[in-house]
Amino acid sequence: MSDRRRAILEGAARVIARRGVRGLRVTDLAAEAGVSTALIYYHFKDRTGILRHALAFIGDRADRYTGAADEVGAAPPAGDPRGLLERILLLEFQDLPEVRENSTAWGELRAHTIFDPELREELTAAGAAWVDEVAGLLASACPGAPGDAVGAAAERLTALLEGLSSRWLSGLLPVGHARDLMRGAIGVEIGRLGSLTT
Repeated sequence: MSDRRRAILEGAARVIARRGVRGLRVTDLAAEAGVSTALIYYHFKDRTGILRHALAFIGDRADRYTGAADEVGAAPPAGDPRGLLERILLLEFQDLPEVRENSTAWGELRAHTIFDPELREELTAAGAAWVDEVAGLLASACPGAPGDAVGAAAERLTALLEGLSSRWLSGLLPVGHARDLMRGAIGVEIGRLGSLTT
């Protein structure tokens, strides 16, 4: 990705996080990214193109920071699916500007699709990929658990994470408590799946 294209997408994430999707104006984005509006239109064609690419950028950035070493600790060994699951979910709660911005922008994009379906397909695909990733780790942690139960557990964990994230970002929940609640939910889901193992 070119430096200017990255600057535009980083600027879009910042503007969406601060002002919401409805507050994203191309002229404001150009000022935020330090580029011309013509360059934005050259790369993204229109406002919907900006939003679609910003959504993909936010997802890629989350993949990057949930795979990095940080305050949660070193990455667990590859053969530890529960540890990997805890890691990718807990890394969504980092008191870092990039993580806060990313989580806020994701929430704004998700809320936007309630009233305007232009991004619904892309958001649905991104959410489904995330649920599938969580389900894959749950299935590895609880081999023999029924697939539908694994899928439902993954849905509950990702939905809980989004809810906890909203509370954390709005200052209603300290980051440590959000992580503790998430760890507890992972334990409950793995325990439930373990009891269903055939």
